[in-house]
Amino acid sequence: MGEWWRGSVTYQVYPRSFQDSDGDGIGDLQGITARLPYLADLGVEAIWLSPIFKSPMADMGYDVSDYTDIDPLFGSLADFDALVARAHELGLKVIIDQVISHSSDQHPFFQNSRLARDAEKADWYVWADAKADGSPPNNWLSVFGGSAWEWDSRRRQYYLHNFLPSQPDLNFHNPAVQDWALSVLRFWLERGVDGFRLDTVNYYFHDDQLRSNGPLVPKDNRPPVNPYELQDHEFSKSRPENIGWLERMRALLDEYEGRTMVGEVGDAPYRNVQIMAEYTRPGRLHMAYSFDMLGPEFTPAHFREKIEGFFQGAPDGWPMWAFSNHDVIRHATRWEGHGAEGAVAKLACAMLLSFEGSICLYQGEELGQLETEIEFHELTDPPGIRFWPDYKGRDGCRTPMVWDASEQGGFTTGTPWLPVKAPQLKRNVGDQAGVAGSVLEFYREMLAYRRATPALRLGRTRFVDLPDPVLGFFRGEELACLFNLSPRPVSIAAEGALDGPRHAAHLEGGRLTLGPNGFCFLMAGEAGLSVGA
Repeated sequence: MGEWWRGSVTYQVYPRSFQDSDGDGIGDLQGITARLPYLADLGVEAIWLSPIFKSPMADMGYDVSDYTDIDPLFGSLADFDALVARAHELGLKVIIDQVISHSSDQHPFFQNSRLARDAEKADWYVWADAKADGSPPNNWLSVFGGSAWEWDSRRRQYYLHNFLPSQPDLNFHNPAVQDWALSVLRFWLERGVDGFRLDTVNYYFHDDQLRSNGPLVPKDNRPPVNPYELQDHEFSKSRPENIGWLERMRALLDEYEGRTMVGEVGDAPYRNVQIMAEYTRPGRLHMAYSFDMLGPEFTPAHFREKIEGFFQGAPDGWPMWAFSNHDVIRHATRWEGHGAEGAVAKLACAMLLSFEGSICLYQGEELGQLETEIEFHELTDPPGIRFWPDYKGRDGCRTPMVWDASEQGGFTTGTPWLPVKAPQLKRNVGDQAGVAGSVLEFYREMLAYRRATPALRLGRTRFVDLPDPVLGFFRGEELACLFNLSPRPVSIAAEGALDGPRHAAHLEGGRLTLGPNGFCFLMAGEAGLSVGA
């Protein structure tokens, strides 16, 4: 088993939206299990399940009230065990979300903690007295808007919540909290999971002096939709004490063969690479999940900067790259202005699967799925409701997986929790499976190529200086990866032999022509390989 995760491809399943087996309009574990052969045939090596634990669902499962049981919406522990067993039969690893930086306010620990300042769990959460004028202890803000502090009339103190007020932060300065969190991880390791995706991995510790954060000037000097972006969150997250805690978690995982941890690292752009480097040094996280490619930027310089920046800052570390997830606008929509729809989807696939590191695909991206236009009355996402219409929330990327062209896309026989709309129905599995030239079949081809090409899994990266809009780099000594990030044709000097998947690529007489959104892979021949302007 060893380091199976290094260079692997993981598929993120959003359980509420993958497959409903009982007609209640919400996806569940039995539905996921039934669809596992599709994921095995697609060619990924692991699946990541977003939270499935007992929860009031104020933040769609990222507010956990019982860390060692499955929410009835999704099924039971027996259903989970069956899913893991079936995945392993098919050669798939199973990674599960762990949301241990905060809990639900309905968790028994918080219910006890808020009773009194001398309650059994009194210091399991982050409590602070009000200032003399009654205001919160500092200026920390919530990611979801407003102050990160909520007044509790029973304790007559404020408690910290980096997200919703119903998501109080656990106090990791308390060793008992760390011990409890390790027991949660051990519970799932004993059930056979292959690893964890650690939500908000840099939020575990806060500054114990409760110092206020300083300002952060926005890039365009315009007020952002969410004032959270106006702070440099130096004291409310990414604290140095976090390193020791990561090492404790890693020591636990090292007791079990072939298990892995990937941490979601989100901080100011100037600090992100530094944190990813620190967190993936030996004895800490196996991988850091990067936010760096989840935005609108689509230039060769951007992708080069992020990849080179990571490996320069973390030569012993390992990244996980993604273009889409359950928190951002789907990349087929973000980048639709850079070429024809299907061509951009295939170009993005070829690029992502050629990057050095491990890769995470988000459900539906293999269909070229677009962001769903959600109306205000259809929203379920708290920040979307709060910041509408300038920020429409995350529901648009969370709508159900579309398996066929029927009314609800084969997702449910009932009413789906989020709507299935016509633009999404047009991009369904049934209409693409086995169809030459479809986005789905290209993903299968490209995934097979990555698996069969050692240079794409583990070869080091060396970028080539090429004129915009061409992104070019070598993986290993002989494999050149070349991508035209524009809707206009380009030509560069190149020699070698075309290898593997390609689109709109023609090599003749020492010149490589890449049509709109064209790309190819070149292997060295007898004459050797060269690439230039």
